[in-house]
Amino acid sequence: MKTIGQFLKEARMNKSYSKAHLEGKTKIRIEFLTAIEEEDWVKLPEFPVVRGFVKSIADALETNSDQALAFLRRDYPPQKLAVSPKPDVSNKFVWTPRLTFLTAAAGVLLLILGYLTMQYVNFISPPKLQVDTPIESQLIQVANLEVSGKTDPGATIKINNQPTLVDDKGVFKTEIEVNEQTTKVEVVAKSRNNKTTIITRSIQVKLTD
Repeated sequence: MKTIGQFLKEARMNKSYSKAHLEGKTKIRIEFLTAIEEEDWVKLPEFPVVRGFVKSIADALETNSDQALAFLRRDYPPQKLAVSPKPDVSNKFVWTPRLTFLTAAAGVLLLILGYLTMQYVNFISPPKLQVDTPIESQLIQVANLEVSGKTDPGATIKINNQPTLVDDKGVFKTEIEVNEQTTKVEVVAKSRNNKTTIITRSIQVKLTD
């Protein structure tokens, strides 16, 4: 008399499927596939789970699932065995759609938190300021001194209290009038939240005729 294990094993062999290949098609661990073919019920979960396994295996092998389930009902003796209600199914990590969703959600949340943190830091921080000209202790021999540099886009610039245009990349460049009493150039960058950064350059003015 053919048993459920013999029935499924014979169907697998007829399809020339290895247990590993069948595992890939059914997503059922090889240990469970082997236990079903060997009818080692102690190593299997409760009957409803095994019934689902058998149907999936029969469908994957393109054999009669109703006949397979009939063999299972006849051969499976849960009343005679102390079947573990919690079989060990945690040895092999299985990536599930739920884990994919949770991972993606966590990634999006981290990106949002990172962006908000960056925006907050930028809001409370004073603007960046770089002064290219003049350099420290530069000797100036003309009355019109070029002052240039870069700050954050959106910041305002004043040079010796004179407002200066800043382009959309934060670059500024202008000329200020100096005389021999002018000893420094003070560049003040102010952000939209009124945070300021100041750079002062000492200069020596000796105008030539």
